[in-house]
Amino acid sequence: MLILLFMSKLYNSKYYHRDLSWLRFNHRVLQEIKDKQNPLYERIKFLAIFSSNLDEFFKVRVSDIRQIKNIKKPLRKKLITKPNKVLAEIKKQVDIQQQEFGAIFLNEIIPDLKAEGIHLINYKDFTLKQKQFAEDYYNANLKNSLSIQTEKTATKNSIFAENEASYLVTLKNNEEIELVEIPENKPRFIVFPSTNQTYFVTFIDDVLKYNLNKENNTNYYALKISRDAELYIEDEFSGNLMQKIIDALPKRKTGQATRALIDASAPTALLNAIKSTLNVYNTDIILGGIYHNFKDFFSFPNPTKKQLSNTKLEPLPHPLLTKHNSVFNAIDTKDQLIHYPYQSFEPVIKLLEEAASSKEVKTIKITLYRLAKTSRLNTAIANAAKAGKNVVVFIEAKARFDEDNNLKWGKIFKNNGAKVIYSYPGIKVHSKIIYLEKESKGILTTYSYIGTGNFNEKTATLYTDFGLMTTDKKICKELNRVFLVLEGVLIVPKAKKLLVSPFTSRHVFSRMVEKEIELAQAGKQGLIILKMNSLEDKKMIQLLYKASNAGVQIRLLIRGICCLVPGIKGQSTNITVTSILDRYLEHGRVYLFGNGGNEKLFIGSADWMKRNLSHRIEVITPVEDKDNFKIVKDILQIQLSDNVKARVIDAKQQNKYVTNNKSTTHSQLKTYNYFKNM
Repeated sequence: MLILLFMSKLYNSKYYHRDLSWLRFNHRVLQEIKDKQNPLYERIKFLAIFSSNLDEFFKVRVSDIRQIKNIKKPLRKKLITKPNKVLAEIKKQVDIQQQEFGAIFLNEIIPDLKAEGIHLINYKDFTLKQKQFAEDYYNANLKNSLSIQTEKTATKNSIFAENEASYLVTLKNNEEIELVEIPENKPRFIVFPSTNQTYFVTFIDDVLKYNLNKENNTNYYALKISRDAELYIEDEFSGNLMQKIIDALPKRKTGQATRALIDASAPTALLNAIKSTLNVYNTDIILGGIYHNFKDFFSFPNPTKKQLSNTKLEPLPHPLLTKHNSVFNAIDTKDQLIHYPYQSFEPVIKLLEEAASSKEVKTIKITLYRLAKTSRLNTAIANAAKAGKNVVVFIEAKARFDEDNNLKWGKIFKNNGAKVIYSYPGIKVHSKIIYLEKESKGILTTYSYIGTGNFNEKTATLYTDFGLMTTDKKICKELNRVFLVLEGVLIVPKAKKLLVSPFTSRHVFSRMVEKEIELAQAGKQGLIILKMNSLEDKKMIQLLYKASNAGVQIRLLIRGICCLVPGIKGQSTNITVTSILDRYLEHGRVYLFGNGGNEKLFIGSADWMKRNLSHRIEVITPVEDKDNFKIVKDILQIQLSDNVKARVIDAKQQNKYVTNNKSTTHSQLKTYNYFKNM
């Protein structure tokens, strides 16, 4: 999908450009690499996160900007911001960050590893024994399976064809590109044999370089290609959309190159040859270090066995759910709120496992956005269908980069007897919802789960999310209507308690902001606290500016993109924005409105982005149980008090850490202890 045609200026007192704001988010990741309060291997993990984030940025966002060039020239001239200008600014910022990234890696990470007895060396530093080991390893594991190609030997479109592939590249005879693909099925890091407490580690790249240079007497340079990851389904509104998605997936391998990241020491002749072959320009060439694909540092070995990572915070059992043998019985007593990964995701899994095995449960409905590859939760859904229950599964097949896995599980569910519904044209289903019907002694009880995060056991240990389990009759009735819309039975899900995008969320949120404005104008306190991943929707930002000017106090916790510009006189002086980046990815969305002292609190799946409010199915629920209300509000207050991992988002998004004279508040550790002491 193209980015908005009428983008704001790159630097604007009202709106910060969304893509440049995203780069400022990745700068916060860069800060975590540099922060020596983090254990060494946590900093190394952030190396991988920074690299992985940037890869996706070029495959998705930069691809979108490039597509604007395909718009007919008369319309393109009307754009407020020209795509070339955006790309030039992105390149400028990425170049700065890449240089800082490389400097931190070379001047801080490598020396700090050395201080722990781990020497990360390149092939030029190999000893005679290490050279022999590298040669033996190459001959035994790499030589006969290497993918080496040139422009002459490659079949049409195959050179540079793989999306996000990494290579060693050289110019043979000063005229022909030769590519050696770095194998993904081998460990990226090789640990040399050691007889003492000193360890030597090298990249597989260096094992290849040593042997290839020896064979060919030529220098090889690191090259990484990122390609357009959009599927570009021409017409989503006719024919079989799922089949179109399946057919489009292989096209990613030959999509337009959006970035060529290459060793800065590569000769000019090689750079020119790459530009010509890839049909890219100077703005698409990013000069980097001698190693790429730093996402592989997720698996960087620790041969010392020292504790060089954070002490693991084991997910805590839920205090109320552990008192009941049945999750259903626990929900029957009162609404249950889970906040994982601080608390275990196990109750959600057990809810579906119990539903699958219980003869009383007749109906299970669920939306799935990003599915785990192996999953007890998914297996429970399949088992429920196999047992003959009415199982309805909506799978978002357009969840980028998870399409293959989502389709695989869809097939499994369908083969076991579930009714499987896939993506709808022009809209994504991003809600995190479950609806259950249980009949006992002729009495039908309905249950709902509404969350902020995916039904994915892996991310449930990495992302902070809330989930609410309830038997509230109105909520259950309205949630079932959402499913009836997905099933094609209803057109609009009539809802008063729930907020459902794209039907009511924007309107209800706007109305609640306006209520705070009215209170402030009447001399009463107006208060808005919002926590979300991204804030981009201009209409909602304008409304927050209006509220600020009316005297409403607004506190925002925004992890990623923030297009709102705070601290501008006459616009946003009453708006404070902070962003927390730490061991867990802040992912939950929470919305709190003062409402004249009768506070209203909601959780759900929607950021305040145009796509979440207008182009996706999202479900947001009120939190009404007083105990659960207190928990969510307490967590918000802990995060608003963070002065260890919180950064101030100011008008220039400089990412300065929050500093004050208050006692130290490390919000994620304090949140864990909060639940531990419940």
